[in-house]
Amino acid sequence: MCKTLKDLILKQTDSIDIKDCYNQTGIQNILQSLDEELIGLKTVKNRLREICSVLLFDRIREIQELSRLNSSLHMAFTGRPGTGKTTVAGKIAQVLRNLGYLTKGHITNVTREDLVGQYVGHTAPKTKEQLQKAHGGILFIDEAHHLHKPDNERDYGAEAIELLLQVMENQREDLIIIFGGRKEKLETFFTSNPGISSRIGNHLDFPDYKLQDLEDITKFLLHNQNRYKFTEETIKILSFYIEQLLKYPAFANVRTIKIFLNQLFAYQSIRVEEELLSKGSIDYASLVTIKNEDFKFFTGDDFINIIGDEHVQLYKI
Repeated sequence: MCKTLKDLILKQTDSIDIKDCYNQTGIQNILQSLDEELIGLKTVKNRLREICSVLLFDRIREIQELSRLNSSLHMAFTGRPGTGKTTVAGKIAQVLRNLGYLTKGHITNVTREDLVGQYVGHTAPKTKEQLQKAHGGILFIDEAHHLHKPDNERDYGAEAIELLLQVMENQREDLIIIFGGRKEKLETFFTSNPGISSRIGNHLDFPDYKLQDLEDITKFLLHNQNRYKFTEETIKILSFYIEQLLKYPAFANVRTIKIFLNQLFAYQSIRVEEELLSKGSIDYASLVTIKNEDFKFFTGDDFINIIGDEHVQLYKI
């Protein structure tokens, strides 16, 4: 637990400065960093602030020797891939660590393959190993609905679910489980496993990004993370492709955008190499700038790799 918070609260004063508590525990900085790192997601950020407030107030009540809510800290994050679920989970882990609910505050990301074995006696040790890795932090189970395969009699997912249930019920200190996945899939999973559903204290739904948010994210990734320069015409071409990609079922929000940009960076390198071979030298601007002609290398095969479909209209350079 943050010692400063404890020292602050234990004074026998008539009032508690909640704003000061946010600052002293570092929660305000964590939420601010989330605003800087994630564009959009207003409803998610508001919900996260609500959760942080409840956690802080509950900790204050505990320190003042008042009754606590004792609500479950296990969570469900619903939404399509690339909507920021893992990033938000990391921020929650930091908040929980700062408030003393977790000792480490790290994230252990797993999928079905990390938990479920392929033969009798294989699942329990695999699941226990991941739970041990996650101890002190959060076990984030991505696409958690894949654990449940009722139509396969030889599937061992039910054994992993039973172990998770035992931990959620009996090991309530220093380990939190977050179930992630598409909303409709997770709802079916919870319906089939009411024991898990009843032990989840918070649900966060992550909506798909809108076109404007994706354009802003693309600019952020280009400039802030990869230090590329671009023009308004470049953004126009990027928007042309983003608007198309949004229509495909396999579009995975920021995850797809990152794959698309990585391919674009590769083609920018090809263009730079061609300039170097033809001119014998290149200037700094060519090295760090995304130009219109970099898009001319895109083919239908690229979009098979990106979204599983080649029928994307190519921008005419």
